[in-house]
Formats: sequence, C-alpha cells, structure tokens
Amino acid sequence: MGSYIARRLLQSVLSIVGASIVIFVITRLSGDPVVLMLPPEAPEEVVQQVRESLRLDLPLWQQYLVFAWNALQGDFGQSYRWQMPALELILDRLPATLYLAAVALAFSISIAVPVGVLSAVYRGSWLDTFAKGFAMLGQAMPNFWVGLLMILLFSMTLGWLPAYGSGTPAHVIMPAIALGWYPVAAQTRIVRSAMLDVLDQDYIRMGRSVGVPERVLVWKYALRNAAIPLVTMLGVYFAAMLGGSFVVEVVFAWPGLGRTVVEALFSRDFPVVQAGVLFSAVVFVAVNFLVDLSYGVIDPRIRHGR
Repeated sequence: MGSYIARRLLQSVLSIVGASIVIFVITRLSGDPVVLMLPPEAPEEVVQQVRESLRLDLPLWQQYLVFAWNALQGDFGQSYRWQMPALELILDRLPATLYLAAVALAFSISIAVPVGVLSAVYRGSWLDTFAKGFAMLGQAMPNFWVGLLMILLFSMTLGWLPAYGSGTPAHVIMPAIALGWYPVAAQTRIVRSAMLDVLDQDYIRMGRSVGVPERVLVWKYALRNAAIPLVTMLGVYFAAMLGGSFVVEVVFAWPGLGRTVVEALFSRDFPVVQAGVLFSAVVFVAVNFLVDLSYGVIDPRIRHGR
C-alpha cells in the first residue's frame, strides 16, 4: 500500500508542476500588463522601472522559478488590479464558488439518480430511451448556452428569477442548473449501469420470489449498492464544477473565484490568474488523489497494479 500511495503522490505532484508551467506560460501570452497599468504617454523610463519592480524584465524561465519558489511559501504576489495579495483575494471569493458548486452538484444528483434508476428498471422501454436522450442533452448544450437560454426565458420573458448577482437563494437557481446540467449525463450512465448489475444479483431475485414489493427492492436495496460508484466519484464531480464555474459565473455575474480570474485575465493581472487557476488545479488533483486512494483501499488489485 505504501508504494501505491507514493506512486500516486508522485503523479499528483508532477501534474501540479506541469499545470503550474502551463498556467504561467499561457498567462504571459495575454500581453504586457504594464501597458494597461500605465497611461499611454508614460515615459519609457517609468515603464522600464515598473517592469523591473514586477520582475517582468527577467527571462521567462527565471520568472517561473521566482513564481514557483514564492508559491511554495504561499505567496502568489500582489494583485495589479485589486492591490491586495492574490491568494487573499482568491480565498475571499472562494466561498461563493463553493456554494454555487455545492448547489449545482445537488441539482445534478437529484436529476441523475431517479433518471438512472428508472432507465435501468424499465430497460429497453420508451422511458429508457427518453431518459438516455434527456441525459445526453446536457452534454450537447454548453453551460453558457443553457445559462443564456434560462436568462431569456425565466428572467426576461417570465420575470421569475433574477438574471445576475447574488444575495438570495433565488439568485443561485439558474447558475446552479447551468453548471450542474453537464454532469447529469455521466452520472446518469453510472447509476444506470450500476443498477443493471445490481438488479441481476441473486438477492434481488430472492426478494422478488418471497414477495418483497418491487419499489422496496429497487429504491431501498438495489439503489443502496448501486450508489457506491457514484458516491466515490462525487469528489471528482465537485472539483470539476469548481474548475468549470468560470464561464457560468461570468454569464450570471456571480461574485466567485471564476469571475474574478476572468476579470483578472482581461486586466493581465498575472498573480491573480496564476493563483486562481493553480488553486483550482491543486483542488482537482488532490480530489483525484483521494479517490485513487479509496479505490486502492477497496480493491487490492488496483494498488498492486493489476
């Protein structure tokens, strides 16, 4: 087990290092932030002084080493736009994103579980076909498009829900649906496949033979065992929603981490972009690492590399 943990930990560290390099390089492809920080008539000497103060005059590889060393100490630099530590800004905007992702995950599960169960119970029927088509609709429509359609219908046409902002439970409904709609298809397939396996088990047949009501067998006994694969993946889905909330937060003007990073990107605020995206990458890798460990505990064949 120790070698399995060490192997997965090394893979996680390499993934984070690779992500930090990609984030660092791509961020600098957006242009020179000094151009936006100073007025067009600023003397060249002043421009050069600002670049030197931000260490943007160093070669790219040296800039990365400085960034990596400081990041290991929890220092991602000072935000150019908000004039505060980048990590402090990210942590300040994080709770709103966590709240949105949690509601989105709850929404996706509330749809995927009953749809997946009914699809398995009525396998091959019109309900099964409808359920699979309904689930796949989530992957066919990008979350920003779902968000725009909901704004058009529920805000502009019907006036039922606020189109942007936060502050009340009504504000989170449409962003959560837009963010949680995409994972519904994958979660539905997991539940359906697991239910099909469980419904063919001997103890389910035994229950039917002794007269246990079908709804009890399906919703109490079969679902309990079929939910195990989905439960083990909930952390991955949650982490993916944290990283996938960027566009949704912009569409609905949600004051979270994703919108902050997008605004920082347009402002070429390197420290905030690097801190925000790297933070999301670390969360995603850490959750995957924990899920891998849970698989290794459950199935010895995995940790032995079989």
